[in-house]
Amino acid sequence: MIIVFLIIFASSLLYFFLSDRVSNHISLLSIQGAILFFIAFINLIEIDTISLIVILMETLLVKAFFIPYFLNKLRRTNNLKRIAERDVPVFYSVLIMTAIIIISFFSTYSIQSVFIDIKIFTVALASTLGGIYFIIVHRNIFNHIVGFLIVENGVFLLSLAVGSEFPFLVSMAVLIDILIAVLIIGIFVNKVGNTFGSMSISSLNELKD
Repeated sequence: MIIVFLIIFASSLLYFFLSDRVSNHISLLSIQGAILFFIAFINLIEIDTISLIVILMETLLVKAFFIPYFLNKLRRTNNLKRIAERDVPVFYSVLIMTAIIIISFFSTYSIQSVFIDIKIFTVALASTLGGIYFIIVHRNIFNHIVGFLIVENGVFLLSLAVGSEFPFLVSMAVLIDILIAVLIIGIFVNKVGNTFGSMSISSLNELKD
């Protein structure tokens, strides 16, 4: 069953590059959060109850609901609808993301370790690299937040891949980091939008000392 969720998660990485609607990107982050909830539940069912509940709350409440809700408020406040600023055409971005998934597959399956879940590790690596690439090819600040969250989802999967002893501590550290980062960046985005009327990072060239 877990392989089905991993395939859906990997497919969502491709759809990030196919769509230019901000609302779709937020919905995809919410879907990824729900998928992480089911993956964590299946993979960590044997750990202690409190740790399991906290991790499941992180994925379902924070990743699937709170962060998408916060991003939707940012979207409406700054009247964001479509992201048109791309440094790489959609077709090539999809090809590159596909190549990232394939390379991640062959790279991780060369690892021989009983302490690593190779299937989860493959998608974790693809998500981390895909999120970084997503940030690189977009000049919109809001999409940089989206790319940052894609990377964070990859880090969460990575914590699941390395064994049931580590996810709780790793996910808690990542959760605190991501909440603070998203809130700070959200305030920054609002300030940029109010000042320049645009979310493009080219607007930052107008800043002076």
